Amino acid sequence: MRTVEEWVGRTDDAAIPPRVRLRVFEKFGGICQLSGRKIMAGEAWDLDHIKALWRGGEHREKNLHPVLKEPHREKSAAEQSEQAKADRIRKKHLGIWPQSRAKIQGGGFRKTRDV
Repeated sequence: MRTVEEWVGRTDDAAIPPRVRLRVFEKFGGICQLSGRKIMAGEAWDLDHIKALWRGGEHREKNLHPVLKEPHREKSAAEQSEQAKADRIRKKHLGIWPQSRAKIQGGGFRKTRDV
């Protein structure tokens, strides 16, 4: 029996070979890991990183799982919002976020007093 070596991408955007897509699909039994639904023949699906690359995940076979396209888009959009917020907070903490140019507007002092 031949053991198959794990695929590891040379870069974070390296294309995943079809043979690796098939192995990952079969490893998870063709089940979408976001919706829990069986991926049917002809349905569009992606390979998603279990631990996102921006969180320190690796672009390798053991960090991939099959997901349907639509749930994957929703998950990716939510992760991008989360990442953007984390970046803004980190920049503010480091003092490199631009200061607001808007002045605080107040009502000022009233001219007369009601008695």
